[in-house]
Order: sequence, then structure tokens, then C-alpha cells
Amino acid sequence: MQRFRWMRNTPLRRYAKLGSQFWGNKMGGKVSSKTECAVNGTPLCRHFSTSESANLKKNPATGTKGPGDATAANKRDNKGSSMKMGKISQVIGAVVDVEFEDTPPSILNALEAELDDKKIILEVAQHLGNKVVRTIAMDATDGLVRGQKVLDSGKPISVPVGKETLGRIMNVIGEPIDECGNIKSAKTLPIHRDPPLFTDQSTEPALLITGIKVVDLIAPYAKGGKIGLFGGAGVGKTVLIMELINNVAKKHGGYSVFAGVGERTREGNDLYHEMITTGVIKKKKIGNGEYDFNGSKAALVYGQMNEPPGARARVALTGLTVAEYFRDEENQDVLLFVDNIYRFTQAGSEVSALLGRIPSAVGYQPTLSTDLGALQERITTTKNGSITSVQAVYVPADDLTDPAPATTFSHLDATTVLSRSIAELGIYPAVDPLDSTSRMLTPDIVGAEQYEVARNVQQILQDYKSLQDIIAILGIDELSEQDKLTVARARKVQRFLSQPFAVAEVFTGKPGRFVELEDTIKGFSELLKGNCDDLPEMAFYMVGDLEEVKSKAVEMAKQVS
Repeated sequence: MQRFRWMRNTPLRRYAKLGSQFWGNKMGGKVSSKTECAVNGTPLCRHFSTSESANLKKNPATGTKGPGDATAANKRDNKGSSMKMGKISQVIGAVVDVEFEDTPPSILNALEAELDDKKIILEVAQHLGNKVVRTIAMDATDGLVRGQKVLDSGKPISVPVGKETLGRIMNVIGEPIDECGNIKSAKTLPIHRDPPLFTDQSTEPALLITGIKVVDLIAPYAKGGKIGLFGGAGVGKTVLIMELINNVAKKHGGYSVFAGVGERTREGNDLYHEMITTGVIKKKKIGNGEYDFNGSKAALVYGQMNEPPGARARVALTGLTVAEYFRDEENQDVLLFVDNIYRFTQAGSEVSALLGRIPSAVGYQPTLSTDLGALQERITTTKNGSITSVQAVYVPADDLTDPAPATTFSHLDATTVLSRSIAELGIYPAVDPLDSTSRMLTPDIVGAEQYEVARNVQQILQDYKSLQDIIAILGIDELSEQDKLTVARARKVQRFLSQPFAVAEVFTGKPGRFVELEDTIKGFSELLKGNCDDLPEMAFYMVGDLEEVKSKAVEMAKQVS
């Protein structure tokens, strides 16, 4: 064995070559077509015949011809495309570690694991070293085992987009969950995308007219803006969302996307059926398991509170991606509803803890501002269209200084507050005109007339609020004549802020009203000037513009006479 000592430090490729030459010479140059050369039973090389060498495939890793190995074979899926294959090394709840033989996949890449004919998506979150990546599962990991094969898709989670999504409900990875067949969309987009370039964004502030008087006058929405919707249970939050979807669809011809993030599944189910009832979603059965959704104006993306934190942390991005396509490709003004944006932050906090990051204030993730900013910066106006986002905001323990709502507030352009005390008066929408705000309510943007009327409306309502304690204790007769006039006008203003909704017509029996901004300003201006002091208070309740108030007053007079 002395003759083989010179081989010990020889590079592997040259080692095999020299071994081949050595044994070939020892056998007098007569080597069979498949001779395995060995030292103490260890193979050194393998010789192939000329015909066999011609059939060798090119090694994709080295670019040279060779017999390949199991790694090269694992890189090919059934379609023959080159993909990385790994295997699960650890499963801890929603966290799955995957080991690769070659270069690990990029951060945010989607990995696919098969489980009982079901595809489980894992999103790469960290590189742990030694070619091991840590992923977050988008679905329950029950049934996954160590050693199970995982395929790298080579791209982030991608979801179907386009008009084919209208009327449908999908989950975080774009799979339909409404039992109405596949979403037949020809195009998909990744959920992780950069915001529009500054050169593509529209810097000119523009109003989104909703047709709802209290919103357009007191707290107007900006096209491409972010609106926080604050409201408890039973104050009309869902009805307001439905009316906004309906008005944008009919007036602007735009589409709406609803992202249910970490809320109750029952509420999502109720919203879907209400949309069908009110015609926002048009669903018609055309065959076995096939439905026609032509004419639908809304797409729904659900990742409710029973989903893993990975799904809840990404479902808002899925909904935003669907909305971005309508803005950028269809040139639409899109409404994006996120219910609830706090659950998005909460899911991010869970994911951060699972990844072992050191928590920040109140236990939130250290990347709180980054995570929220990545979502909010994509919601903007471009030269082609806009995405206006209405986000329900839950305030934990009514603490406005909590890091989650406090970080959200910095992104909002307007706040719409629904008040239970106003709802108890039977005034719908129950928007509180004193608590609701908007950065658009400045003379430079809305004009001097609307700004003055809006501030006067708020002033008279504030005066009425300050007089209510005196009225409760002493009675209205103890007020001065000026205060009595203020109370009378304020009560009319309060009722004039109500209006019938189209989506609630089946309950109220009154057809909905879309009120133009000019008519809203004119109506409140006349009321504040005292030109409507002779009209009864109830004539202002649940009507559209001032002309309808006068018509209703005439009808009331006829009924009395």
C-alpha cells in the first residue's frame, strides 16, 4: 500500500483520474466499459464506454458533462424545471426549519410541502446558517414530520389578480375558500412588492366623494388616503363599509377589496351574504359547482382569527396586492377595507416572538414601524388610479398611547368615529362629527366655503353639547332666546347629518341617497343661516338634500291638516 500514499493529498477530481490511469496501465490498457476501481473496497472512479459517454447529460451545477447525482435529480420537479429541494429538520408549532443541500432560498421565498394532497406554504423568514432556513407556515403544521421533502418555489407567495377575483373569497395564498370552483385568473402577482415610485405618485390632493353627508362635509376622505374607522359592536360599522363599497361602485365605477384580518369567521360569513343580498356581489349558478360572478364589485380575502399567525400577518398584503392590480392595470379608484389593522400588528408580534426576536415596548415586535410602514406606503394615489384604505382600528384597553394604535395613527389621513350615543338616538350613520377628523379639511384643499360651513356645524353642535347639562337640570325653558335658537338649529343639524343607505333599504323601506358635495354644503349653509327655522325638526331626519327636506315638510303639513 506504500504506492498509494502519494494520493492522500491529491484533489478529488485528479485523484480519481490518476487512479484510473494507474489501474488501466496495470491491466495492460484493457479496461472494461464499466470497471469500478477501488482501494480497500473504496471506489476511485468509473469508466464509461464511448456510447454511454455520449448519452451523459450536462450537469446544471458545473456546466460539464457528468453522470449527475441525487442532488441534481432532486432539483427537478415533475415538469422538469430547476427547483431547490430541502427537507424539514424541525417543526415547532407554526415555525418550520428546512435544511437544503445547496444554497438556501432567499428571504420571503415560498416553500411548498405536500400533506395528504394538500399544499402547505412556508415563507422563509430567517437564515440560521449551515444551509438551514427558518420558515413561518401559512397553515396548520399538523402532520408535518422531520425529513419530509420541501420544494422551493423560487419566488414569494403569489396570488391571482384581475376581474376574476371579484365576487370570490380567497385565503392568504390565493386559494378559493367559497366552494365555487377555482379562480380562473391568467395572472398572478407576488404579495411582497415595492411601493410606487415618487415619480409615479400623484402629489395633488384630491377628495374621494362618498355621497355620505357627514363624511364628505366633516371628515372628507382623500384619494389614496388611509382612514381609521373606530366603532364598537352594533353601531353600524359594517353597514357603513357596505354603503361605501356600494357608492364607490355606482358613482365611480370602482372596485373594492375587503381583507378580513384576524376577526371572527362569523362576521366574515355575514358580510359575504349581505353583499350578495344587496347586489354588491352578483352570484349565479351556471352548472355543477360553477358560478357566474359577472357584475360583482368586490373581492374578499380572509385570514380570520383561527388561522396561524403567519396567515394573519400576510393576508392584508394579499388583499393589497389584489387592489394594486385594479389601480395599476385597470386604472380604477379602489377601496381597500382592512378589518382589523390591529390584528395585523398582533400577528406580526406573534411571528416575531416565534422567531426569537427580542420584544420591544409592551411586548410588540421591534420591527413594528417597519412592518406597518411596508403595508401603508403601498396604499397611495398614482397617475393612473388610487387605493383608498378604510381600516378598522381596535384600541386595546382604550389606551390610545399603546404602541400598536399609536403607530397606526401616524399613517392615517382621516378618522371616522362611530358613536354609540348617536346610534341610540336613531341617527344613522352614527358618525360623531366632533370626534371625527381629516387632514383634508383645510381651506386650501376643500375650499373656504366648505371649511367655514364644516367648522360652523361643529361649533353649533359643541354649543348644544355644553347646554345639555343645563337642559337636563333646569329644563329648556330656562335658556335664553339665543340659546333656544342654538338648540333648535343644532337638533336640525344633528338629524340632517343622517341619511338613508341603499344597502339598508330592505330594513328601512327607504331608498338610499347619494348626496353630492355641493348639495351638502348648500343645505347646511342654509340651515345655519336660519333660512330653515320654519321647517319642522323631523323633516330633516333620514333625507338626502335640502330639496327633499322641503318636500317632506310639505307632506308632513298635509298629514297634520
